[in-house]
Amino acid sequence: MSGTPPYQDEGPQERRAGWKGLSMEERTEYVEKYAPLIKYLADRLAARLPDHIIKDDLMSSGVLGLIDAVEKFEPDRGILFKTYAEFRIKGSMLDELRSLDWVPRTVRKKASDLDKLWRKLEQRLGRPPTDEESADELGITIKAYLKLLDEISVINMLDLEAFRMESKSGERESLDIYEIIEDENASDALTILGQEELRRVLAEAIDALPEKERLVVTLYYHEELTMKEIGQVMGYTESRISQIHTKSVVRLRGKINRYFEHRGKGSPR
Repeated sequence: MSGTPPYQDEGPQERRAGWKGLSMEERTEYVEKYAPLIKYLADRLAARLPDHIIKDDLMSSGVLGLIDAVEKFEPDRGILFKTYAEFRIKGSMLDELRSLDWVPRTVRKKASDLDKLWRKLEQRLGRPPTDEESADELGITIKAYLKLLDEISVINMLDLEAFRMESKSGERESLDIYEIIEDENASDALTILGQEELRRVLAEAIDALPEKERLVVTLYYHEELTMKEIGQVMGYTESRISQIHTKSVVRLRGKINRYFEHRGKGSPR
């Protein structure tokens, strides 16, 4: 779902000094004006989700996010209302997805086990393992290995999307960053590290990714291309790009979790 989001450009009229004094009618006008953002963001999010996720549920939560944006916007922070509204809408949609608990625990465990396998192979080989080497280590065919990547791909969509929102706006009270580092046995990352250091750690982890994975992460989260568009750029199928994306996010989550664990134990990086 590519395309230009509604209200790409805004003028000074959106930075209203008297925002807190808006009447109910004026607030309603803003909700109506920016309502197209809800469908735009729901379409983009739904394109990355399993078929059983209902887009209407995302849009309903997006409406609440837009209303929340109108209520809480503070123009003196120097952020355009459209930027803040997009952040709140998307945040509400992500909250809705998390409340559904739609990723089975067994799938999360498979992703964790795969990260451990890659670490072991990387230490042995001195480089990231290929898909064939990973499949051999697991004792399965390359077809079964790629099917495994497809299976665990559903857990990765929220992770860096949530972080990208937080790092762009810096406004959210409830930080979605936990989606990146979620580990039942890990220490509270934000207790150990400040947000700026967390961003630095993630940036370093991205820089350490294999070239293809780093490019997919950049195009997907920074350039906001779809999997299909990235495939056209890189000369791969959409399915293959999804598999590369899955590997990159599993690696990133694993590296960040290990960093937090070391810091929590007082160990050096």
